[in-house]
Amino acid sequence: MSTPGSRDEDPVGRLDDPDYPALTMSQAAALLGVQAAFLRSLDTAGVLQPHRSPGGHRRYSRHQLTLAARLRALLDEGHTLASAEVILGLQDELADARADGERLQATVDRLRGRGDDRHLHDMP
Repeated sequence: MSTPGSRDEDPVGRLDDPDYPALTMSQAAALLGVQAAFLRSLDTAGVLQPHRSPGGHRRYSRHQLTLAARLRALLDEGHTLASAEVILGLQDELADARADGERLQATVDRLRGRGDDRHLHDMP
């Protein structure tokens, strides 16, 4: 039963969710320009774990396709799967740290704009 505002009212709206497993393996492979075997190998290695349909078929989300594309690019550059995983993890950590830094800088800027500089005299 649908409740007002639930996703059941707009099933197509789920496609906007980057984690919604909307694509079959063949669709995902075609979008990425890879063979289905590449996606299966990522699943087997435990790097990319697609959703399984009730019939056991793999379903991929946009988020998973982004990860697979990033892995493919690193593998094409000659990295092993293990090193590609480490590189992706480090890239993601760096992006998170940069976002944290930007949020902190925005807070500092906002506080300085209020005239609260007496607490920020040691900050750059």
